[in-house]
Amino acid sequence: MTQLAAVLGSPISHSLSPVLHNAGYAALGLDWRYHAIECTAEELPGLVAKHADHAGFSVTMPGKFAALAFADRATDRARAIGSANTLVRLDDGWLADNTDGLGVLGALAELGGEFREVTLLGAGGTARAVVWALSQLGVSKINVHNRTDRAAELAEVADVEITWQPLDAGDLDGDLIINTVPSRSLPDLIPHAPVFDVIYDPWPTELVRRAPQAVGGHIMLAHQAFAQFELFTGKRAPQAEMFAALEEALRIH
Repeated sequence: MTQLAAVLGSPISHSLSPVLHNAGYAALGLDWRYHAIECTAEELPGLVAKHADHAGFSVTMPGKFAALAFADRATDRARAIGSANTLVRLDDGWLADNTDGLGVLGALAELGGEFREVTLLGAGGTARAVVWALSQLGVSKINVHNRTDRAAELAEVADVEITWQPLDAGDLDGDLIINTVPSRSLPDLIPHAPVFDVIYDPWPTELVRRAPQAVGGHIMLAHQAFAQFELFTGKRAPQAEMFAALEEALRIH
């Protein structure tokens, strides 16, 4: 009997998650199918109940907060980040997890090096996963550039010193710059350190074009999917095959 998994979100037609997961199933010869379901935050509890035969769900916006609230249990990292991008079916309910931070760690591993002080552009939901990931790397200070001061909210995620400046504050200090906001929202910034830009469509972004070294959000997307794949199937993700499928889809896209 075919095992099922899906991604929930709205809009969802653009999602590349089915490409990643189905490539993994094919590589391992698994009788699994992964598909996309249009789902708002309000619809999430009902849709998950309706599709209770699914082994798991990836959750994108706007349902990440609803997924955490819906679940019967949650991992420590999901609670710390404050949202869930993953629901795993258990014998006695649903487990909420958040693999976005693992995606960030995978992307930063591509850059190499050690980071002590980081500039973070933006302070939304993705920024919380970034702060969690940076805390795992032992980063001591995060300089947040955002339209409004949300440093205190981000400080709830991990025990890291966090400062705030307006988004157009000018110089980007630190060993690393991480961007979580759309390119059109950014002032004309010149980075003097490696850049991790979670935006990957279009690619490369203007910020990345100016950077001495950069990695894109498609690397984060792949690594968070590898973790989800393993949570759903209990098998090691075939990373090379999954990433090759993603790269091909991005070329066509």
